[in-house]
Amino acid sequence: MLRVGLTGGLGSGKSTVAGMFAREGVQVLEADIIGRELMQPGQSVYRELLSHFRQYPDAPALVQPDGRIDRFALANYVFSTNRLNELNRIVHPAVIAEQERRMDLLFRNDPNAIAMVESALIFEADCAGTAPGLRNRFDKLILVIAPEAIRIQRYIARLSDGRNLTPKERSALEADGRRRISMQIKDEEKAPFCDFVIENSESVENTAKQVHQILRELQTLAAIPN
Repeated sequence: MLRVGLTGGLGSGKSTVAGMFAREGVQVLEADIIGRELMQPGQSVYRELLSHFRQYPDAPALVQPDGRIDRFALANYVFSTNRLNELNRIVHPAVIAEQERRMDLLFRNDPNAIAMVESALIFEADCAGTAPGLRNRFDKLILVIAPEAIRIQRYIARLSDGRNLTPKERSALEADGRRRISMQIKDEEKAPFCDFVIENSESVENTAKQVHQILRELQTLAAIPN
């Protein structure tokens, strides 16, 4: 069995890479999706988030008419008020515990399985103290990288969803993308602590070739008895 962390900054294309691994049989756990599940009404994370952020007089309405947390409003609020770590201290431990639960179940069913956690903030959560020692929970770490200009283009394309943007809208999204990237640890600081680095700025075929090479090594390691 093998626990693998897959990380990369905004717009690096780590989700694309995760999809390639998944199609080859790797069990991929997406940290963002797990986080969204735990933020649903009835979950302890949901109650804790509302209790915590409602204490601030400047907090916006955080609940939508259907009772779900307005994740967009919450994200904008914590970014604009420098309270991101407060959010992460609530969400990260719960997400990690759920990841561990799912991986343990997977390994009980298949001792040679590869469980891959896709998360943008493996290093950031560790360094910020919202998930101390997170990167050491993995047997192997993979970093997906791409030049910042390409990452910004991808970010804008994702948020515009095919819509033609005005110059003002494009400029605002670009500024937001750069701000978010600036809050993440630089690739050159993460790379020395990773076992594999995937350059994801060229063709899909080139990225897939790198994925297949790494997968062969991971499969060999997963089959070695602990």
